[in-house]
Amino acid sequence: MVSPILSCVTFCILVNLVHALPPTEPPLIYGHPFVAIWNAPTDRCRNLEIQLDTAAFQAVTTPAAVPGQFLTIFYEDRFGLMPNADVVKHMINRGGVPQNGNLTEHLNKAQGQIDHYISHDSSPGLAVIDWESWRPLWDQNWGSKRIYQKLSITHALQMAPFLSSKEISRLAKSQFEHAGRRFMEKTISLGISERPSRRWGFYLFPDCFNYGWNKPGYTGKCSPKTKIQNNQMLWLWERSTALFPSVYLHLSLRNTPQAALFVRNRVQEALRVSALPKRPYTVPVYVYSRPLYRDQTLKFQSQADLISTIGESAALGSSGVVMWGGTKDYNNKAACQSLSEFLTSTLNPYIANVTAAAMLCSESLCQGKGRCVRKNYDSPSYLHLNPNYFRIVRVKKRYMAVGLPNAADLEGWAASFTCQCYWGWSCSPNLTHPTTVKVIWV
Repeated sequence: MVSPILSCVTFCILVNLVHALPPTEPPLIYGHPFVAIWNAPTDRCRNLEIQLDTAAFQAVTTPAAVPGQFLTIFYEDRFGLMPNADVVKHMINRGGVPQNGNLTEHLNKAQGQIDHYISHDSSPGLAVIDWESWRPLWDQNWGSKRIYQKLSITHALQMAPFLSSKEISRLAKSQFEHAGRRFMEKTISLGISERPSRRWGFYLFPDCFNYGWNKPGYTGKCSPKTKIQNNQMLWLWERSTALFPSVYLHLSLRNTPQAALFVRNRVQEALRVSALPKRPYTVPVYVYSRPLYRDQTLKFQSQADLISTIGESAALGSSGVVMWGGTKDYNNKAACQSLSEFLTSTLNPYIANVTAAAMLCSESLCQGKGRCVRKNYDSPSYLHLNPNYFRIVRVKKRYMAVGLPNAADLEGWAASFTCQCYWGWSCSPNLTHPTTVKVIWV
């Protein structure tokens, strides 16, 4: 008969093994398990002499065509010669579909653009490829993207007019997916080989397609079909050295419980995908968000929705958030003044709070050798500093959190979070209580 104590020990070991998280890549910015990156054009505000306080961000960048940034975004018009179709202008560019494109010319041009935007001796940073014309899986090209299926069928008919319609469809799908995969594989492989210090990935990959938040019973969960499709793109995750999902909130989600569900499951799917390749550690996930709600330029995110976007991303275990903005977002005096006020009153204090909390949890729970991650991804547990014990202050163009954490708050983190250790380091979820005032520079 097995002793109850031995059975318990065996069971506990098995439980810990089941819930153990794979190691993850250490942070690009030392000591920061979670970072905030500004990525919006603010030249107009500067020209209008409107001050913007971005001191809470660990990196301040712009999506404009500016070389030498911590984050470089490669839009379609500044990276190679990707085939696409403009449904608005009714134009077919460079063959329209990848099977009609010239991969060699594309890579040659892309290499020159990499040389221009990222120096050879560049320090670590991020490189985001933003191609949104077509998706590499045939079945994901719906709506306005269905043009790529039609063009592919036309291409297949020209090559094999003697085939039946069903055979033509199969051939078109095969040709499209094969060529699309080659374009994406070769492009990201070029980037990694040319600038290995950068973390490369495609914007909006992986996706969750968890829309329909207006329907009753919305859970935000990615459908089984979507997860299967993401599994089919293992070839892309094996080559990516970072993932960049998007959690832009529609205005109709403002201050609703559905906002957190929408974001939570999109980020969690990216974290799931990051663990699919057989490598010794998971790649970092940087979540794209916006200060503004999407498809408009007037309303900034509420405090509750900052928690639903930035707070969710940090608590789930992502490496950071990218706050993106477009050229139309801050192009006049009123917009710049509104942004300035929002940064000072709302966004900076919250980012500083979450960033400092992630650092404190890492130090207190994971010995500074890993990041805190929710034990249950679908729980409402967050990494926030208690305002009763911490003050967020701005000193010498930087933000810092000053205070002594309450034992109950730390024990709450220990109950709700576990540790994901950095690759090459050993850590365990063992709580230590700081006994002196903490000063955390973010």
